[in-house]
Amino acid sequence: MTWGNFIMIVIGIVFISLAIIKDYEPLLLLPIGFGAIVGNIPSVAGMPLSVYDDGSVLSYIYYGVTKGIFPPLIFLGIGAMTDFTCMLSNPKLILLGAAAQIGIFLTLVGALYFGFSPAEAGSIGIIGGADGPTTIFLSSKLAPHLLGATAIAAYSYMALVPVIQPPIMRLLTTKNERLIRMAPPRDVTAREKILFPIGGFLITTLMAPGALSLVGMLFFGNLLKESGVTERLAETARTALIDSVTILLGFSVGASTQAQTFLTHDSLFIFALGAASFCIATAGGVIFAKVMNLFLKVKINPLIGAAGVSAVPDSARVVQNVARSEDPHNFLLMHAMAPNVAGVLGSAVAAGILWSVLG
Repeated sequence: MTWGNFIMIVIGIVFISLAIIKDYEPLLLLPIGFGAIVGNIPSVAGMPLSVYDDGSVLSYIYYGVTKGIFPPLIFLGIGAMTDFTCMLSNPKLILLGAAAQIGIFLTLVGALYFGFSPAEAGSIGIIGGADGPTTIFLSSKLAPHLLGATAIAAYSYMALVPVIQPPIMRLLTTKNERLIRMAPPRDVTAREKILFPIGGFLITTLMAPGALSLVGMLFFGNLLKESGVTERLAETARTALIDSVTILLGFSVGASTQAQTFLTHDSLFIFALGAASFCIATAGGVIFAKVMNLFLKVKINPLIGAAGVSAVPDSARVVQNVARSEDPHNFLLMHAMAPNVAGVLGSAVAAGILWSVLG
């Protein structure tokens, strides 16, 4: 065992502690943390044990990560549990989900400046979407050698949403802006909910064909939910299926953090750039909401712009908590879900564009 292995085992224990003690994304951090411990136990010469050894059990599980199989299955489950009602009731809030993607493209430029190749820069930039499955999918296509570092960075920042976002939100807004109350969303008909996944799929994939597998599975899962005739399939997708895939994905990604391949100079840069990307994405959404207010008669609370990153539903919950700390009777959760689910689509479309251009 090297010092690097020991450090990664300690990091794995820290992840498990954060999951259990602080309740930071336990469904993600606990499997990743234990996987990191497993992946850094020194293997025996001649025995295929790690994710990087051909023929090992872990390598077969990790195949779902390296070949981009797990992320679309995750998106199927997300689609089956996502309610697009708030977004459909106030379509202009979709723009906030798009604005938050600025973190992806600015970080891509920063990664190029620090000497990463265009493909590597795209894999690093997508971390700003705060979407682990999308990050894994794009990294597996553009820069498989960075897969472990980008995946761990993305999931780490997803878990730290309640820590990272509130200071940025308060810094960029005034007290009066945080006190803005928004009108209740309009009712959305069942027909609109059924037509949206079909129309949304056609529009987004014609814009970014590279996002077809992610967006296709997302909208397919949502159609299962909204159709009203496939509730059994929708229930399976949002419970048993997504839970099973999350276990395998989190554990195998954690096991890929073998110190010999993970603790590198590039990994440290990736974590730093990923943090910058996430902060820029949060700030971009809030600032764009303030810009929108310059042209709107009925103002929106700029806090909801922070929910444009696709950490569903944690970013929306953070918006609610920050708003209620100023006014306990201000309920922004449903409004924040609109840019939140739009951010999921935005990051998937951004990944499709980056794959098309850089692949």
